[in-house]
Amino acid sequence: MLPNEDSYYMGLALRQAARALEEEEIPVGAVVVCQGKVVAKAYNQTEILTDVTAHAEMLAITSAAQTIGAKYLKDCTLYVTLEPCLMCAGAIYWSQLGRLVYGATEEKRGFSSLGKQVLHPKTEVVSGILAEESETLLKEFFSMRR
Repeated sequence: MLPNEDSYYMGLALRQAARALEEEEIPVGAVVVCQGKVVAKAYNQTEILTDVTAHAEMLAITSAAQTIGAKYLKDCTLYVTLEPCLMCAGAIYWSQLGRLVYGATEEKRGFSSLGKQVLHPKTEVVSGILAEESETLLKEFFSMRR
């Protein structure tokens, strides 16, 4: 995957994050791409669904698996605007995701604080793609909350 492709798909994830912001959810968006085709889009919906597990990544992984008709996402890339938490990293592990690309780092609750070993050993990880744009949405959300 070329870096400009990563930026393109992360841009789609950012649009999902903006939808979350409009609905007063923490603005995190996710897109799953398999073999050059978008198979899932999602954004945080923990408030809307009253479900603490309704993170963008979880919703996108479920949707992608249903779309492609397989529980393993070995040939897929998950683009997410914020570093996944440990719960989402577990889902990424179990889905055997081929590639994870995320924007902003999450120093307090991000999976990398525990090390990459929480992901499937074959999952390739790329970070920092459109990180500033992701951080801007998050700052906007939290400034509205204060």
